[in-house]
Amino acid sequence: MHLESEKVSIAKSQKETFEFLKNVENFKKLMPESIEKFEMLSTDSFLFQLKGMPTIKLKLEKTEPNHLVLLAAASDKLPFTLRGEIEEVNERESSVQLIFEGEFNSMMAMMIKNPIKKFITTLSENLKDI
Repeated sequence: MHLESEKVSIAKSQKETFEFLKNVENFKKLMPESIEKFEMLSTDSFLFQLKGMPTIKLKLEKTEPNHLVLLAAASDKLPFTLRGEIEEVNERESSVQLIFEGEFNSMMAMMIKNPIKKFITTLSENLKDI
């Protein structure tokens, strides 16, 4: 399954946006209102739970300075990644696109496609306000 958010413009430099996203604790500020739980597990991993969804653990898997932040699920039950691609618009503005990729059976994919699409859309919309 491959889902992409729209690219959103952020009134911060590419470096500032990258620094914000690589600090996984900041994802708490981006979560939808339906969040029921958010807990830091370490400096590079956290868990969260949205209403009606299982608890999901994410860890910072990889970064490429000022361009890429890659989070991966810390469980084999729901294997997926969430990639944030950051581009410079100018020295005071950047754009971000979130990309979700996962391997699910067709039944699971059907059930989670809309909630995941809504989730990454909310994360990217909330990025505008950082």
